[in-house]
Amino acid sequence: MRRKKIVGPLSDVSAGDGRHALGLEGERLAAGLLEHRGMTVLDRNWRCPHGELDIVAADGESVVFCEVKTRSGVDYGGPRYALNAEKIGRIRNAARAWLAERELVGCSVRFDFVSVLWPPGQPVLLQHLEGVF
Repeated sequence: MRRKKIVGPLSDVSAGDGRHALGLEGERLAAGLLEHRGMTVLDRNWRCPHGELDIVAADGESVVFCEVKTRSGVDYGGPRYALNAEKIGRIRNAARAWLAERELVGCSVRFDFVSVLWPPGQPVLLQHLEGVF
């Protein structure tokens, strides 16, 4: 069976392995942005039964849990629209597990979001939102 050729850019929903690669590259760019802003990346793609933390960083004395969403287009809404109440709950639970694993009690925490919009053949647009939830 011959595969159909797809004309034009793929949406993130149908990109398959390309979507995963795009997401990893977006997380790499986001980590670089945070480091450029003076943060120290402590962990990337940390997993536990509650879910995954894309980036954990230190910003001064605060621990920052940063969710990263990368999209190649806005057909299904921009990256920030992927952050819903259910996802926020999973991130909060994973953050508690990360802190507990390191026996960090009473430290200041913040939840940030980095939106990465990367249309094919165009410059990348990064947006860092601090303390979004």
